[in-house]
Amino acid sequence: MNSPSNTQADRSLFLILLFAATLFASAALMFVLQPLFGKILLPLLGGSPAVWNTCMVFYQSLLFLGYLYAHYLSTRLNQHKQILAHVAVILVSFLALPVGLPDNVSPPTESNPTFWLLGILFLSIGLPFFVVSTTAPLVQKWFANVGHHTSDDPYFLYAASNAGSLIALLSYPFFIEPHIGLANQKSFWSIGFLLLCLLIAGCAFTLWKAQQAKAVAEETDTENDELSLATKLHWLALAFVPSSLLLGLTTFISTDIASVPLLWIIPLTLYLLTFVIVFSKWHDKIHPLMVSLQPIVLLPFIAYSFVNPAVLPFWVDLGLHLTAFFLAVMVCHGELARLRPNTRHLTTYYLIMSFAGMLGGMFNTFVAPFIFNAVYEYPLMIIAALLLRPGLKESIGDKKEWLKQLILLIAVIVIGLGMFFSIDDLAQYLDTIGVGLILLAGLTYAFRAQPVTLALLTGILIFFTFGLHGLLSHTLYQDRTFFGVLSVRESMLTDEQGQPEKYREFFHGTTKHGAQRLATKDSRTPLTYFSRPGPIGQLFSEYDKVNDSWEIGIIGLGAGTLSCYTKPQQSWTFYELDPLVVDIASNPTYFTYISQCNPKMAMKIGDARLSLEKEPDHKFDLFVVDAFSSDSIPTHLLTQEAIKLYFDKIKPDGILALHITNRHLALKNVLSVHEKQLQLSALMQEFKPQQEIPLVIATDWVVMAKKPDILDKLRQSQLGSWQKLPISFDVKPWTDDFTNIITIWK
Repeated sequence: MNSPSNTQADRSLFLILLFAATLFASAALMFVLQPLFGKILLPLLGGSPAVWNTCMVFYQSLLFLGYLYAHYLSTRLNQHKQILAHVAVILVSFLALPVGLPDNVSPPTESNPTFWLLGILFLSIGLPFFVVSTTAPLVQKWFANVGHHTSDDPYFLYAASNAGSLIALLSYPFFIEPHIGLANQKSFWSIGFLLLCLLIAGCAFTLWKAQQAKAVAEETDTENDELSLATKLHWLALAFVPSSLLLGLTTFISTDIASVPLLWIIPLTLYLLTFVIVFSKWHDKIHPLMVSLQPIVLLPFIAYSFVNPAVLPFWVDLGLHLTAFFLAVMVCHGELARLRPNTRHLTTYYLIMSFAGMLGGMFNTFVAPFIFNAVYEYPLMIIAALLLRPGLKESIGDKKEWLKQLILLIAVIVIGLGMFFSIDDLAQYLDTIGVGLILLAGLTYAFRAQPVTLALLTGILIFFTFGLHGLLSHTLYQDRTFFGVLSVRESMLTDEQGQPEKYREFFHGTTKHGAQRLATKDSRTPLTYFSRPGPIGQLFSEYDKVNDSWEIGIIGLGAGTLSCYTKPQQSWTFYELDPLVVDIASNPTYFTYISQCNPKMAMKIGDARLSLEKEPDHKFDLFVVDAFSSDSIPTHLLTQEAIKLYFDKIKPDGILALHITNRHLALKNVLSVHEKQLQLSALMQEFKPQQEIPLVIATDWVVMAKKPDILDKLRQSQLGSWQKLPISFDVKPWTDDFTNIITIWK
């Protein structure tokens, strides 16, 4: 770093506070706007976790453009012209206030909505977000030129910026979201943006007054510190991998619980925390510790999260993922901080970091879904993070050591391939294979000082693990869309006579969404959550006796299981978000429920609420809500406005049935509040099979009606145990303006 040449450098604390407060406020506004607008957009696209990843690409792209703008201003214009140009940009951004969606927006239903979503984000918040994104590099560069005694190393201000990001992110799910509705959030953010502009004006005024600014800007170094291409590429890799890891982990978390800001924020909070730590004064002591801990945590992480994920409870597995992610990002960002340049290259440094962040987001959002049929980018980036550990050059440079490591890797590959091709029935040897893979994970620790070998051994381990899981699951088809990973698998069960029998399963992410027995006598039998002994089967059994001519609407197609409750006189309409689900369920190569039971039923593609609004009122006798993305239910389908919409479309004596089976959330508490607030009648059954019937599983359903007597048949039924919903006092009503999953966590 350069030392300041001006011996009369300003030592005012006010300057530090002014610039730090500006960076803090800018970062806080940026990271409140991200979950805020993600939540606003979710209902338009069925609550898909991909909405957040696409939003992140937009934010990262605008951040890069903001950093590029700051780099151009600070390298091409003098300080006075920089200020005038930036004031003009800020004034133009006021045209987008207050922030909000354009009127009458509607996403495409037949094509990938990614580019539509990016366009809506640009129109809604593009200008204000661009101004906010320019603040970190531009204001730090201004601080480097105001003549303060710390101006030679302004990187400590980056910690203030990331502290603002961190506090804003944590405040959103725990303070802002639970207490402030979306409408007020948008208004308060717009006010905050105006206050930020005043702080930026204060920084600009300070720079304008600084008489020595020109001298500092024109000061040259005595040493040659031009940046090499290798240095720039190294920075790029160190920033790219954590960005991609961030989105990969976010997808992993939100797919199985719910696509809500709280769960988006957990990985992003850890990501930002790493920046706070690595740019702090403790970096030199913490970085070696993180480098040492990473391979230690890697062993249980690989062993349990990849080799045998079913062994651990979800929360322990989640903790391993978060810990491994944090350490990987700490090592990468620690190296990035260690290699930071002097202030002459400050904006170039930040520009490359932001460009790499944008590339990471684009890779996960645009490239990976088209080249992978599952979320393989996540383990790939885990391997890449190991490759970027300190010591890469030394690891490659030692030819003898490199040869030994290469021989070891070839041996592991040969043994692994021999194992896969020589064992006829892998399932019989699953425990032995699992122990072998875990021992291999332990072996990787011996190569913690050789990043190449450590990364390649880990890659081979994960490759064999994925191959093993693929062989054992007998996957017939797998593909990936904007809305998630869909797969069809073939499995075996023991039938009622004790004979083995094949059946098909339909998975969305990690959760089964339907199954079908292949034997002709059983192929029309509804199974899993929709079995005849279960709650929905009981409902059809009781009410089919009264009316054979029901008009039925269903949100969520799955494998098409419910279609086998169809009666000839009935009219059925399915509302499905993902066109690929329709293709799979309608293809008799995989499932024959639809082709056998109701091939002529209506299918409407797109978000169910948007489609349902176009239907005439009082159309349906029965309306079923069975919408899931893996194990996550779109929260906008359970708000008061959603329930009111369903009942607008249901006949006065009609029934609403909601499938609420969930590993993590007590959704019955949300519906209990709606029952009271909307003066409805409701019953619930937490069904557990009384006897062992193949593919009949435990499931939870709630039925609702406008009057209690409409549900009397179920209440008096001897088929199942229907109970009133529990009274919930600590859950605030979910609305389109407010949802909060913390209060319904199991």
